[in-house]
Amino acid sequence: MRLFTIYIVSVLSLTASCSSNSAQDKEKKASPSTQQVLTKPPSNFRDTMQIDFPAAVFYLPDSLQLEKIKELTDSGVFEAAMHEYYFQMRNARMSIKRDWPGLKIVEAKNIRFLLFKGKDNDFTYVDLNTRNDSHGLFLFQPGKKPQNADMMNIDTELGNYFNRK
Repeated sequence: MRLFTIYIVSVLSLTASCSSNSAQDKEKKASPSTQQVLTKPPSNFRDTMQIDFPAAVFYLPDSLQLEKIKELTDSGVFEAAMHEYYFQMRNARMSIKRDWPGLKIVEAKNIRFLLFKGKDNDFTYVDLNTRNDSHGLFLFQPGKKPQNADMMNIDTELGNYFNRK
């Protein structure tokens, strides 16, 4: 009889724990759809930078925009992202100076719009508020469309963009 009681108690506790886990699983599955999708806060500036020469244009958030990003992001994730951006940009600058010394490096900070002006009044307008990356790099050569470059693959990006006709 005692063994039977232990068996019943075990089965009931196992059933209770399984049903509470399934309720938690349902709650976890439902939560992603209720989470807010975060986007980069808009810039506090309305200035336009015009580029009409071969260039590598690094863009970064302004100080208030960076503070808003920091508020919206988990501190560990924010610090890791800033660390990653810093080293990606540092590496890209070093690669450009080493392999493409004639290419002008431009930093677009406190700028919202980039106006890439090519030959024959051909131009491309980029609103940095529409870019979800807070930091990035555009490669530009008059006569070509600007290219948003992958800083992790900068050596290949530079060769492909500037050697391509």
